[in-house]
Amino acid sequence: MTARPIIIDCDPGQDDAVALLLALASPDELRIVGITCVAGNVPLDLTQRNARRICELAGRAEMQVFAGCPGPMVRPLKTAEAVHGESGLDGVDLPDPTMSLQDRHAVEFIIDACRSAEDGEITLCPTGPMTNVATALVQAPDIRRKIREIVFMGGTAINPGNTTPVAEFNVYVDPHAAQIVMQSGIKLTMLGLDVTHKAITTPKRLAAIRAIGSPVAEAVAGMLEFYDRHDIERYGMPGGPLHDPCVIAYLLAPDIFMGRDCHVAVETGSELTLGQTVVDWWGVTGMAPNCHVVDHVDSNAFYGLLIERLGRF
Repeated sequence: MTARPIIIDCDPGQDDAVALLLALASPDELRIVGITCVAGNVPLDLTQRNARRICELAGRAEMQVFAGCPGPMVRPLKTAEAVHGESGLDGVDLPDPTMSLQDRHAVEFIIDACRSAEDGEITLCPTGPMTNVATALVQAPDIRRKIREIVFMGGTAINPGNTTPVAEFNVYVDPHAAQIVMQSGIKLTMLGLDVTHKAITTPKRLAAIRAIGSPVAEAVAGMLEFYDRHDIERYGMPGGPLHDPCVIAYLLAPDIFMGRDCHVAVETGSELTLGQTVVDWWGVTGMAPNCHVVDHVDSNAFYGLLIERLGRF
């Protein structure tokens, strides 16, 4: 099997870090063309630093990491230190990275990588605000034919929002970018709160990760222990939802996920509902579906996959 070429666009963030590790542990299935970083969970200077720290933790310092947009297309940046800590990776003490940050802007890299690819070859995997991806599509609309699919973490169909009553964080941070992606005509798969809130890191699952015994597994356990505390308090669940790794798991094991094709739009004009992903779940508008909206995962299979891959380090 030929490994699928992907670009991971992220804002690490503990859950982005686990998504990166899951992809880095899966070279037979996924070929990481590059890692692009955006401001989101924490500012850009921290997200690009954290991406490099994770690559080095995984022993993959040859990865190319690019810094991108320092804020949303239209609105001021909103970050989430209350969830992720001041560093974005609180819960683990990782050294400063020694690998270099690439000189090119992330948007330029996305455009160049897509233009160099065959038609329908590149899969984009945004796990943060979609500012870099949308900016690339605006600057170079010709790259759309090069993109096989955009598989992203963000939004919500039926679940309430986690940042406002109706909006999920990634989409709320840059709703204008998300709407550009929704209107792109590219094949889209959305892994939002409806599915990620079914991927819960229970104490038993956290213990299984820690029991792997490797430095990578210990780092992941520490990050998740810190990260989960916020959502355990908020939602009263036995653990925290593991959002961003669902994107990578979907590429590795799509059969453990379920969803439906829907029309999705993003609210950009109302302060009350800004960033809401308006998902036509029942087809009441008659508008053609533009996105595959995932709402279910076999959580035992998901954590089985994650634990097996973390055990490869």
